[in-house]
Formats: sequence, structure tokens, C-alpha cells
Amino acid sequence: MWLKIRVNLSSFYFKVLFMAKSIKNVVLVGPMGSGKTSVGRRLACVLKRDFFDTDFEIVTRTGVAIDYIFDIEGESGFRQREIQILKDLCKIPNIVIATGGGIVIKETNRALLKKECFVVYLSSSVEQLVKRTAQSKARPLLEQSDDREKTLRDLLEAREGFYQEVADVVVDTTSKKLYAIINEIKKAVNK
Repeated sequence: MWLKIRVNLSSFYFKVLFMAKSIKNVVLVGPMGSGKTSVGRRLACVLKRDFFDTDFEIVTRTGVAIDYIFDIEGESGFRQREIQILKDLCKIPNIVIATGGGIVIKETNRALLKKECFVVYLSSSVEQLVKRTAQSKARPLLEQSDDREKTLRDLLEAREGFYQEVADVVVDTTSKKLYAIINEIKKAVNK
């Protein structure tokens, strides 16, 4: 009898594990200023999931600001750290992840996102991105630029194809209220 109970518990454990694995993590991608962190925090509450931000995780693990990592290791060093963070976060089931705007640059990340996650591309107009990033001092690629609008336009142009490639759904955040964005994503996730 003891053996039978053990088998049943074992079977139950594997069913629960399978169910947890079958619920994909929701990952938000898009350019800086598109609302990934703000939307991600609120979406996680609505979906009753934990929230993680790849940039915050990098800062937490290294103990230094992202602009410092860019200064010391360059963008390539930062991107290597980003790859590892994404791999680690994808191992945690049933979460919402906000990513850095450039996470889609690396093929490794794109492959992982497409295979393991439900990806939401938060798109926005360049004009809206300029407004949203105007006061930010923690964006190394913008801080190095004399023309934020041109930099944002160039980055978006270079990355747009990658965002589209990994996206399961595209949500335009231009001039939309947070609750409208959340509802649109929630409908897509629950399909």
C-alpha cells in the first residue's frame, strides 16, 4: 500500500510540474520607453504572477549600474550578462519578464524567447518614446547621443525586425492608458 501511495504522489508531482511548465512565461520586448517595466509590473499583478526585470536583475547581481557596466565592459559585455539573466529567468515557471530594449539583438536570446515564452512586443511611436525617455538618466545608449530622437529612430529601425520575429502578439502603446494595454495583453495570453 505504501508503494501505491508513493506512485500516486509521484504521478501527481509530475502532473503539477507538467502543468507549471506548460504555462509559458510572458515576456515583454520593445524599445526603451515603450512601457515594458510599467506594463510588466501591473500585468504580473493582474495575472497573479511574479515579475522580473532583466535590467534590474543585472544591477542586483553585479551591484553596479548599467551605465557603469557599459563604461567598463562595453555593450558586448552587457549583452553577455543579459543572455545569462534571460536563461536563468526562463527556468522560473509562470512569471512576467520585462526585458531591456536590446535583448533581441542576440540570436541566442531570440531563439530562447521563441521557444520558451509568450512574447509581447510593446511598440510605440518614436515621438512617444522621446517623451517617455526625456527625463531618464539611466539609458547609456541615449546618454551617449546628442540627438535622442535620431538615436531612438535608428535603434528602432535596427531592431524592429527582431521584435517582430519573436513576437506572439504586438501591442501598440502609443497614447494608450495602462489598463487598456493590460487588457489587450491579458486577452492574448488567455487565448
